[in-house]
Amino acid sequence: MFRTSGVQVVWIRSETVAESVNPPHPVMKTTQFTTVSSLALALCAIAPSQASAQSTNPSVPFGKITASPTIVQTGTRPDLVWNISYPASVKDYVTVNPLGTLTPKQSINCDVRILGAGVTTQDSKGQIVYVETLGRLQFNGSASWTTIFDGTENSTVVQQQGIVKSFTATANQPINFGGYYIYNGTKSTTYTSLSGDNVRALVNGDTPPSNIPDYNAPSLASFIKPYLDASGKVKIGPMDVIIFMELTTTNKATVGYDLQDLVFLVTFRTL
Repeated sequence: MFRTSGVQVVWIRSETVAESVNPPHPVMKTTQFTTVSSLALALCAIAPSQASAQSTNPSVPFGKITASPTIVQTGTRPDLVWNISYPASVKDYVTVNPLGTLTPKQSINCDVRILGAGVTTQDSKGQIVYVETLGRLQFNGSASWTTIFDGTENSTVVQQQGIVKSFTATANQPINFGGYYIYNGTKSTTYTSLSGDNVRALVNGDTPPSNIPDYNAPSLASFIKPYLDASGKVKIGPMDVIIFMELTTTNKATVGYDLQDLVFLVTFRTL
């Protein structure tokens, strides 16, 4: 019943079953005996809450309770056994390099969603317009790169935060991310997690680089805000990794270096 990816804790506790007009839990009784199984069912409300890849809330512990014996006399002590599983952490399965390389420790399923594409420019009327942006992926020992996104922030897949790539990642084979943009038919420099620090990888609870605007800053992209909490820390699922990319400059001293040009959410699932 429990996910093998979780950390399981078992508690055993003896409870005295006593007669009561208003018992603290719904308990069914048969003459002088108490049926403990109904109590177990009532307390089984610690149900699994699976964090969807698009959810910004991490999973919560879940479990069950069993009783032995299931029928006891009033005044006796049955043993109540609690089994609680805590959510796994992505770092149990993947080595996360802060500069954007993810290396699975075992073969594992991987879904890549696009949260936003934020390269912009101004048109002749001074209006902000989005620029064609391409996201790329290198995985499973391949020397070549696969384009997994080609579009703008207005693309349907971005608006829906859709999956742009699903695959089974091979153990010990690095997963790298990269991207570039095209403006007036000219391709920009390609930045990847293989060199420099224009690609960053963060997990739940991490503090983003200072180059990413503050949570309340107007320059923070709207598509990033749901994935940060009020204190500015990353708020994603326990098996998620968020990938930030800067595609316009390497100069950290400029306001343009904000790591918001292309953002992916990577979710791992055990086989």
